[in-house]
This record gives sequence, C-alpha cells and structure tokens, in this order.
Amino acid sequence: MISDSNSGFQGDELLHIETGNHPSFGYMEFPPVIGWLAFIQNQFHSQSVFVHHIFSHIASLLILILIALTTVELGGKSKAVFIVLLCILTAPAFGRGHQLFQPVVFTHLFWLLSFYQSVRFIKTLDKKYLLYLTICVGFGFLTKYDILFFIAGLSGLLLIKRTRTSILQKDIWKYILLFIVLIAPNVIWQYKYGFPVLDMFSRLYETQLDKLTILGVLENIVISLNPVTLFFWFGGLIYMFRTKNNPTYYRPIAFTIIISIVLLALNKSKAYYMYPAMITLIIFGSIWFEQRIISKRQWVLYPTTALLVLSGIVLIPFGLAVLPLDTFIKFARIEKKDNRYEIEYKEYYSKWKWKKTMDGLTVVYDSLPTIEKKDCLIWGKHYRQAGGVNLFRGNYEIPKAFSYHGSFYLWTPEKGELPKTIIAFSNGEAGIDFFQSFFNSVVAVKRIYNPYAEDEKHLWQTIYICKEPKLNFEQLRTEFKTRIFE
Repeated sequence: MISDSNSGFQGDELLHIETGNHPSFGYMEFPPVIGWLAFIQNQFHSQSVFVHHIFSHIASLLILILIALTTVELGGKSKAVFIVLLCILTAPAFGRGHQLFQPVVFTHLFWLLSFYQSVRFIKTLDKKYLLYLTICVGFGFLTKYDILFFIAGLSGLLLIKRTRTSILQKDIWKYILLFIVLIAPNVIWQYKYGFPVLDMFSRLYETQLDKLTILGVLENIVISLNPVTLFFWFGGLIYMFRTKNNPTYYRPIAFTIIISIVLLALNKSKAYYMYPAMITLIIFGSIWFEQRIISKRQWVLYPTTALLVLSGIVLIPFGLAVLPLDTFIKFARIEKKDNRYEIEYKEYYSKWKWKKTMDGLTVVYDSLPTIEKKDCLIWGKHYRQAGGVNLFRGNYEIPKAFSYHGSFYLWTPEKGELPKTIIAFSNGEAGIDFFQSFFNSVVAVKRIYNPYAEDEKHLWQTIYICKEPKLNFEQLRTEFKTRIFE
C-alpha cells in the first residue's frame, strides 16, 4: 500500500486495465482471467493505483497463506513457516510481481494452489484432491499459459509406483475431460483468431528469449529472490531428495518440481516464470533449516532472521516503490548523467510521466480548429500508450485512443473512414516515418523529455498531428493483421 501511494502504473497494467472494458474468453497476449478481474475493478471508475491493485493484493495475501499451509502439510512447524514467509517478504521480485495488476501474481496463486492440492493427494491418495487439482490447473491455464510447465511436471507422479497406481485406478479420463471443458472457451477463442498467442511467443523468442542464457537467468533469480534465500532454496533442493523423512511423498513431489524447472530452463524462460517453482524449493528449504539446522543450534535462527531483514531493507526499494522518487534516487545513489537519471523500474516515475503526457496531448488537441476536434482520435503506437490515454482521459477533455498493437487491435473499428485529423504519439519504438506510411501529412508538434529514462528509446516522447489518411479502418486492420506484436 505504501508502494501504491508512491508509484504509478507499469506499462502492461494499462493494457490489462483496458481489457476490463472488453471482457472476453481470450486476448492476443494472455488468457481471459485478467480481463474478468479488470472488468470488476473498472466498475469503480477509478484511476487509483490502489483500486487497480485490489485483486493483486488479495492474491498476494492468499499466496502467503498457501505457502504457510503447504509448509505445515509437508511437516514444517512454526519456525519453518516463519522462515519461509520471511524469505518471501524480503525478496524484491515477489514484492514487485505481487503488487502489479498482471497475470503474474494470479498464476503464482494458481500454481501454488495446484501444488498444495497435489501435496494433499500424494499424502492421502484421496481422489477429491485430484478433482481440486484439476480445477486449479484449469483456472491456472485461463490465467497464464505457463501453468503448462507445472502440468508437465505432474508427470513426475507417474514415476513413483504408489502415485502411479493410484492415479491410473481413479478414472483419470474424467479429470482430463473436466480440464478440457474448463479451458475449451479460451482454446476455441484462440482457434477463431488463428492462435495469436503463438505469434506472440514467436516474437518474444526473436526479441528477448533467444538472448537469454541459463547462467544469466540464474543470476537474475539469485538477485531478485534476495541472495540470502539462495541458502534455503539450494538446501531445499538437496533435502527433498536426500531426506529419509516421509520419502513416500517427498520423492514424487521432488520429481514434479524438478521436471517443471528443467522444462522452464530448456525453453529459455525468463526468471519470473520460475518464481513459483522457486517458492516450492524455499518451502523445502525452510523445513530443512528447521529440522537439520536450528534443531541442533537454535541460536542460528536469530542472525539468520537479522540477515534476511537487513538484506530485505536494502533490496526491496529496487523492486517496490516504497520510497518517494527523490528519496530513492538518493538511496540508490543514482548519479545524473547526460541530464538524466537512469531508473530501471518505471513505476517510480510513471505517475510523473503520464501527467506530462496527458498535459502535452491536451495542449495539442486544444490547438486544433473546432471542426477538426469533432471527430479527432488519438493513435498510440504501443498498447501502453493507448491504454494510458483511455484510463486518464476522464480528467482531460481529449478524445479516446486506439492502437493496432496487441489486443488493442481487436477493439479498432472494422469499417469506416478515419477522421481527417489524428493525434499520434510514440516513444522510440516508432518515428515519424511510421505514421507517414498512413497519412499524407504528418507533423511533429511536441516532444516530451523524460529525465528518468533508462535508455535512449524512452528518452523522448513525440506527439504528431496526422492529416489526410491514405487508408480507411478496414484497410488498416488488414495492414496490421500480421503486425500486431511489432
């Protein structure tokens, strides 16, 4: 909540909020759950960061409860619960990932809920937990597709005779059918639109994932999870295979975790895709710490706690905007270079940047003749630009924005003529030549400088007045049909 008061919206959140105005069974980039939640939040008609983070905060609280319950289910007691929750609370990655209104926090919730149900099934072999597990992974699929790595990891249950025999005797086809029924609306939607999510993944591999290395991702994980927690998740990795306590259900659980992690690594996944699996390792690590370390040396708990807390105090501001912008610049000792501070986490200055953007768009719109204002629209090159305008325009007398980037493509008019005048704007992802392809007259009328930009691409935001369109809306949809992730 402190971070909400200090920060603005992260770029992707502006797309997610807009999906709430178009509830559906699917979107170009992700499954539908985020849109359903956004639809509920949007009923408040608020621009508040806190309001649009309500479901993220609820999910993060449920995650903490699930982590504690799973730790107890696996044999941990109070000290193990204390340690595992402290590890989560002092890891900057979980702070940021669990604050933002993105599918990330919700997929973590369903991943951990599914893991909890699988643990209960492995312990009891009670078929009702298979039913709960099926429902959880079904909704996990409708939240973010990376739950498929967890589902693949469940194949580890077939490697152990006890769980394999139980699964194959319990009408497994019924659970598979239920899963198919749950995900069918989204799969049908993807089929209808030609599986755009595959195009998105292809684009991701071209621009980002192919550049990742396993060592680079591992380094990112260690830093973002707080280097001190490495002691616990590495200990948990060894403990779940070597412990002689509860081997009948520790071993199949260990296989499911390892298979998921290996598949994620082989697919060059980003670090945050692996966080749910890393949480499960930390759970085992906290149990190992309680049973093997502090059972013999209780005093170790105190310096360990102090080390986690102190490291968290230092690291958390780099993942959550718990400090005001100016204070963070001093805290992080960011030096001003070339007339700007380079701040990686844009939420710190997002509120400031959008105020400047909306003021700039208002000035440009007000400069138009009255006859041109009547039908004028705003074209945001990136979905975050169109999403931001549509969220904040209630405080400004400016037109609605559209975009052909990502899911915004779905919401553009299918037919009709473009207005004679369009206000367009972009960062470094597009220059004047992009808009000149679609208008006979394009004039750059305003540039907004960003003194906090981390790179040249985000240094300047340019606003254009575009006139005399060359194409109509139908032709533009055809033009961008294969360019929505450009």
